[in-house]
Amino acid sequence: MGRSTKVSGASVPKQATRRTQNLASYVYGIVLADSKGTPQEGLGDPAGKVKLVRHGEIAALVSDVDVDQPLGQPGDYLAHERLLDAVAAKGPVLPFRFGGVLTDVDAVVEELLTPHHDEFLAALEELKGQAEYTVRGRYAEQAVLWEVIEENPEAAGLLEAIRGRSEDATRNERIRLGEIIAAALEAKRDADTQVALDALEGHYTEALVREPTHEHDAVLLALLVKTGDRKGLERAVSELSERWEGRVEMRLLGPLAPYDFVVAQAEEM
Repeated sequence: MGRSTKVSGASVPKQATRRTQNLASYVYGIVLADSKGTPQEGLGDPAGKVKLVRHGEIAALVSDVDVDQPLGQPGDYLAHERLLDAVAAKGPVLPFRFGGVLTDVDAVVEELLTPHHDEFLAALEELKGQAEYTVRGRYAEQAVLWEVIEENPEAAGLLEAIRGRSEDATRNERIRLGEIIAAALEAKRDADTQVALDALEGHYTEALVREPTHEHDAVLLALLVKTGDRKGLERAVSELSERWEGRVEMRLLGPLAPYDFVVAQAEEM
């Protein structure tokens, strides 16, 4: 449903190589060199001050981290995402996967920005004026289950067969009913996802259908949206929510860093 902008070399080593130093440079992502309003605090305890390491027309979002302190605490992940989402609300950003560390700012320039300058710049120009939004719809459990029962005579018969009887005595019937419901939900998910894409058409430049993260997910879309069309997207999602009231609960999240539309490919350095 969409395509990803592949940025080779957009992954940095997860550990600094100069262990004699306590501090190293944590890289969050790449922005244009003239970006304004960079968030002040990054991850770590205490949180490192975020700075722009510029080279040519691009810059890396960087903060100092203590290499003697392991990364990976829940607060670190949240700080990484929060910073990138805040940047994405103001301009294009190429987000890096969590955990990218280089020895110092010189290494950021020499090993990351210099060899990939033109590639990063082209990707940023393509993303300019756009941000990612997530559209999530989740079925109201009872409503969708009754929908399946009403539409499927076999399911209705199985439900009647197990009513008032023990689980042990109706094990096979319950298994079969579960299979029918699972298959029906998958078919409904496919159909409702297409309904959502059609309803939101004109409010996104690219769309990616994500794999469900919950058995009752009805719709899970990543959309690349022009910054000026946020209100239009919000209205379209609201209209779809009204259309599905009592059946599907809709949520719109964003603006977010374009994780689903920029693929950082690992490269040995």
